[in-house]
Amino acid sequence: MNKKKLAFFGGKKIRSTPMPARKAFGKQEKKELKKMLDYYESKNEDPKYSGLWESKFCNEFSKFMGGGYTDAVATGTGAIYIGMKALDLPKNSEVIICPVTCSGNLSCITEQGHTPVLVDSALGSYNTSLSEIKKRVTKKTKLIQLTHAAGEPVNDIYKISKFAKKNKIKLLEDCSQSIGAEVKGKKIGSFGDISAFSTMYRKNLAANSSSGLVFTKNKNLFRQALAHADRGKILWDKRLDLRDPNYSLFPALNWNTDEFSCAIGLANLKRLKSTNSRRKKFLKNLLYFFKKYKIKSCKPYNFNNGFAPFYFPIFYENKILNLSKKQFTDILIEEGIPLGWHYGCMVYDWKWAKKYMKDEFKSKNAIYYRDNCFHLYLNENYGTKEATEVVKAIKKIENIYLS
Repeated sequence: MNKKKLAFFGGKKIRSTPMPARKAFGKQEKKELKKMLDYYESKNEDPKYSGLWESKFCNEFSKFMGGGYTDAVATGTGAIYIGMKALDLPKNSEVIICPVTCSGNLSCITEQGHTPVLVDSALGSYNTSLSEIKKRVTKKTKLIQLTHAAGEPVNDIYKISKFAKKNKIKLLEDCSQSIGAEVKGKKIGSFGDISAFSTMYRKNLAANSSSGLVFTKNKNLFRQALAHADRGKILWDKRLDLRDPNYSLFPALNWNTDEFSCAIGLANLKRLKSTNSRRKKFLKNLLYFFKKYKIKSCKPYNFNNGFAPFYFPIFYENKILNLSKKQFTDILIEEGIPLGWHYGCMVYDWKWAKKYMKDEFKSKNAIYYRDNCFHLYLNENYGTKEATEVVKAIKKIENIYLS
């Protein structure tokens, strides 16, 4: 192999300037923040928690989900934690955890005294399937913690929901990477008993640097979530003095968010549909150019219109070019294409977590896919030009190494 050629082709790069920045914190977010600040100033009050903007944000998100109940909280991990506490699992339960997820998801299981049980993904996907879940369910399984990864809704969600109900297993959907994704026209997050969303600054719905949402269609379950989000308080009873800890149901932590985050989230939510639509348009253009340029070394993820794209995995056929994935992606990055060459959110890889797992189960399908793909970063400001340039950069490498 020619090391000089590998290092860089020379000549003009495909992309000499950075890809378009997202800037999710924009004019509308600033405008909504000003409205919130002006409101509290007019009342001669400081912005608080559980205030007017939290109510607005939660109500609008519930409408977005097609009806139900929402509570805004401090973090996405907090949303998972609260959702699990609200479900009131028996002590020492086994909880199904997906192979590709956040470390916070696992910590929510262990910190509540339960045992994580790892499952595998479906072939060619980061998401699990009903068949993979069935292989790992036991009499001790009381919860399926289901992550919709990479903007892709879990295809088997209808079947998994039906299976969970039949077997009296609770279902918590983690929608953090796929906010607004749908299966057969129904939004993810509305299939399970309760769902959690991260709305931190990188997510499709960005409410602030760190924030989250808990959602359910069950009013009683929502009240349990409310209490677990604010030190056990009976928040729905407006007659009570909420400053008095006597009026609490049980010990619980403080996961409250703030009016600043909710004002930002409210403005961001108003364009979430457009955000997801523009991202899907970019990916449709990308797939078109993959076909037009007859790309041989890479295979895009199995995209469909139900996605709410967060990042986009692309499978790399290393035997075609005789380049390792790392070598290939290094060249792509040199050509100005931002990407992640190796994904760390693989539960099996976390050495620190192994002693907490039920067993040494290895998620082979998920690991194989991760080891042979890279992640294309994207946002709603990527357009046809960017889609063309990504594919042209790949084609440029192929032209050199297939010649």
